[in-house]
Amino acid sequence: MRAVVQRVRSCRVVVAGETIGEIGRGLLVLLGVRTGDTAERARWLADKVVNLRIFEDDQGKMNVSVADAGGGVLVVSQFTLYGDCQKGRRPSFIDAARPEVAEPLYGAFANAVRLQGIPVATGRFGTQMQVELVNDGPVTLVLDTRELSVPRRPSPAG
Repeated sequence: MRAVVQRVRSCRVVVAGETIGEIGRGLLVLLGVRTGDTAERARWLADKVVNLRIFEDDQGKMNVSVADAGGGVLVVSQFTLYGDCQKGRRPSFIDAARPEVAEPLYGAFANAVRLQGIPVATGRFGTQMQVELVNDGPVTLVLDTRELSVPRRPSPAG
């Protein structure tokens, strides 16, 4: 799974002119599901997102999680995160999971965030959506569960 996580002051997702999901302060998570992803990876990624310390504390340091900040999470499915643009000019989506696999994992991710006590709003899977947001910072991070299978190398500092 791949997630683009943006710290927001507010965001909402609109389908056919109707707001279907909205949060105030919190995180917008654009979520892509890859072939071979599992519910275990969805839970790991949800835990990572909920506990990222990317909100500022009283001293202005990024030291507070969305849970500690009392924020919400808006999760929007985005298979294009697995678009491969290496060849030609049209992206290939061969690495993106098929909808019948991706949709339940998208739901599993949102539910795993919800189970940690975070208010969750979602987009509508497989639908053309408009996402409106007010970035805060801006702070944008990319997380990928593929890193789970890669052994961590020690940092140069030890």
